[in-house]
Amino acid sequence: MKKCTNKQFSDSSQSKQWHHPGGKLKELGAESLSDAELLSILISTGIKDKPAEKIAEEVLQKFDSLEKLANQPLERFLEIKGLFDVKIIRIAAAFELARRLMRKSSQ
Repeated sequence: MKKCTNKQFSDSSQSKQWHHPGGKLKELGAESLSDAELLSILISTGIKDKPAEKIAEEVLQKFDSLEKLANQPLERFLEIKGLFDVKIIRIAAAFELARRLMRKSSQ
């Protein structure tokens, strides 16, 4: 995904300070984000004293790699404080889209 060029996005991202990785993605493009930042966008919101970015870091630490993370049963995600059904479903959907894209590109 390329950096957004939509004037609406450009006008709203004047500052180099990002309070959420979504702002960084809008200004610099998805390729500039770490795995944890991209995952935190899918997680969206955190819980009290645990922002989405912290939850994302914990998920990546627990499963060691994106490949291992992508192949976990959904129930394993419930072991992480701050992840609930909707957040887990978003993550699972993103990995399924990636798998489908990989299958199509290898045909």
